[in-house]
Amino acid sequence: MCAIAGIVSLQTNFVEQNKLQQMAAVMQHRGSDAEGFWMNDTKTVGFAHKRLSIIDLSENAAQPMHFPLFNKSNEIKYTIVYNGEIYNYIELREELKTKGYTFKTQSDTEVLLALYDCYNEKFLNLLDGMFAFAIWDNEQNKLFIARDRLGEKPLYYYNSNDQFLFASEIKALWKVGIDKEINHTLFLNYLAAGLINNPTNASETFYNNIKKLPAAHAISYQVQSKKINVYQYWNPAITSLSEKITDKDITEKFVHLFNQSVARRLRSDVAFATSLSGGLDSSSILATIAQFLPENSLQNLQSFSAVFPNFEKDESKYITLVTDKFNIKNTTVTPIVEEFANDFEKLLYHQEEPFQSSSIYVQYKVYELAKEHGVKVLLDGQGADEILAGYTKYYHWYWQELFSKAKFNVFNKEKIAAAQHNIQVEWGFKNIAAAVMPVKAAQQISKSLYNQIQNNSFLEPDFIHHSINKNSLEKPVIRTLNDILYYNTFTNGLEDLLRYADRNAMAHGREIRLPFLNHELVEFVFSLPSHFKIRNGFTKYVLRNAMKETLPKEIVWRKDKIGFEPPQQKWLQHKSIEPLMQQAKQKLISKGILKKNVLQKPLETLPAHAAHNYSWWILCAGNLV
Repeated sequence: MCAIAGIVSLQTNFVEQNKLQQMAAVMQHRGSDAEGFWMNDTKTVGFAHKRLSIIDLSENAAQPMHFPLFNKSNEIKYTIVYNGEIYNYIELREELKTKGYTFKTQSDTEVLLALYDCYNEKFLNLLDGMFAFAIWDNEQNKLFIARDRLGEKPLYYYNSNDQFLFASEIKALWKVGIDKEINHTLFLNYLAAGLINNPTNASETFYNNIKKLPAAHAISYQVQSKKINVYQYWNPAITSLSEKITDKDITEKFVHLFNQSVARRLRSDVAFATSLSGGLDSSSILATIAQFLPENSLQNLQSFSAVFPNFEKDESKYITLVTDKFNIKNTTVTPIVEEFANDFEKLLYHQEEPFQSSSIYVQYKVYELAKEHGVKVLLDGQGADEILAGYTKYYHWYWQELFSKAKFNVFNKEKIAAAQHNIQVEWGFKNIAAAVMPVKAAQQISKSLYNQIQNNSFLEPDFIHHSINKNSLEKPVIRTLNDILYYNTFTNGLEDLLRYADRNAMAHGREIRLPFLNHELVEFVFSLPSHFKIRNGFTKYVLRNAMKETLPKEIVWRKDKIGFEPPQQKWLQHKSIEPLMQQAKQKLISKGILKKNVLQKPLETLPAHAAHNYSWWILCAGNLV
């Protein structure tokens, strides 16, 4: 895990060592173990790298790295800066050896360079990993950049007629003079509806002139012609397995893929641990790690958690169930509102763009806790809810699928089972209409969202009028449960959570690994019929079935879902937040975004995951503009 940055320009005065140093310095938190800089002989390309050493801690694995390694500059074919981990690098290295390649380090970085030499840009589909990297191809005078399939690692860029810049974080681009131009449409959508991105334009950010490289995309940039080609290299074609396939077959395949994913993500030359929320996902990861470790080594495994004693959504009892079961050491932190107020600006600095709730701060504190205990690598459970239908909102989509397919017996059975589990899901005429007319339903949802934004009572009408964009509010047509899961995994939802996790972890120089996002596992899960995701009123059914002999039944068949959720409603009422709220309002008013009368108007405070969370949206956006 690291920070990468670079400048490409035919005007040699743009490619300067001090600019590269500035870009690296502002991302020091991402990698404090080492740094490196490189410029080509013609001064048209410069790379910067901040290193967090995880695999091969030696100086030989430092970056920027050249191919062939340790050769003179006039013999260099390629140069790379890379952020992330390639989990199957050992297998890939062995395959490359059979093709005549030799290696001078134990790093996955050197494997990437050899793969590029062997397969050129086509090697991306061989990778199991999280990554963002840039390769300078000296032979073709070309810059090649790629980002991992699900978007775990970030990559931002700025492209003008004079220069092309890229970096792991937006602040590195600001540092060398790129203007901070607010994207009014995205800020409007966030302030009025809590939307984090534009699902119709995956490269858009909250700042007009800065783009993000979308997940599963690559860039080929020809320096002389300034021709840029942004393309998608992975677009999972989801094929459906037969509904007659047995539970036993599915469970065995799932367990095999999940175990393989966890095992690969344990490859590390430094200490690793897990985050543990008390929910099914993180508990499943911990249980699987425990299977791979000798019994006498379990006492060295650590987990880190956030707890909130006396808060209704505290998960201490579930955390204790798991840690007692496997006899591992768990360390907890209890974030408090005064800390949150003190850390808020720092949190915004690292996140750079708005985020959904104060739950992000809880994650921030858990990763800080890992740093305090000297643990560099944590395995975490992000992604399971999106691929396995873990949220309550997915029930009605599944029921609509059953209704539309006239599976009324299963439909009634599932509704009754959910009610018995005390799952509160509205179901009525609108859902029936959506099941029968999904295209009309999508149009109606988009229209309602447009009206909600247009009629917002807090925002200035002129700001709404000049910023609103119907295209950015377009909703997908949903016919099956898999449709909405696909949308939330690949288009709108998961990548936001991955951004939060990356920034929170990197703020403390920690690396987060996510076993549920192995691409083979993701493709397999999407091939499953819906009843392997929701069954008998339970979400994530295939995972529960896989873990029923391994985890305590109270975890496996748990009916509520919390995660790292703080008492946000109470926090926002605290006196230490008032100055931050007033500052946010004043900034938004000064920019013609918020109505002046809102300054004296108290806003309703709500829990972290409540709808219409205007007080949080104003607090967050107002301190970012």
